[in-house]
Amino acid sequence: MQVKGPTDQELEALMEAYQQGQLEAFEKLYSCLAGEVGGYLRNLVRDHHRAEDLLQETFLQIHRARHTYLPGKPVRPWVYAIARNVFLMSERARRRRQAHEQLADEALPELPVASEVTAWEGQKDLRHLLSGLPEKTREVLMLHHVAGLSFKEVGEVLGLSEGAAKVRAHRAMEQLRRVVRGEGG
Repeated sequence: MQVKGPTDQELEALMEAYQQGQLEAFEKLYSCLAGEVGGYLRNLVRDHHRAEDLLQETFLQIHRARHTYLPGKPVRPWVYAIARNVFLMSERARRRRQAHEQLADEALPELPVASEVTAWEGQKDLRHLLSGLPEKTREVLMLHHVAGLSFKEVGEVLGLSEGAAKVRAHRAMEQLRRVVRGEGG
């Protein structure tokens, strides 16, 4: 399930051109990476509109931080690290807002819990299974199996060693296998 698209070398060349002031290189970077980074963010937040906002903020931060990119280094891990930081900053802000919202329990309506009546197929099944994983393990799988980053690069994005990233991915895959076999998660 590896991402098809520009090679690492092509992305590096675009990033270096952008650092040198070629604005069209940024547009090309955006068109090359927006789909995969947007998918990563959608899987983190599970809200299309919020993910779109985070995607725009990610590319704004890429623009602001372009001078921190080191030529010759892979672009994807650098971009995913920025996207992850944008997500984490957004989560902190969201939690602060929620802490300030003091809603009385009696003011909250009772919401029915939707039962899963129909089975999803293909991508929907996979998204559903992934959504049942803890965020930390889901993120490793998304970065490695969907975004195509190596475990070393995943570790760099998440602040883990390569081995720790492999262990998280292995545990997540085992958990998915148990769920698929009907053994619970």
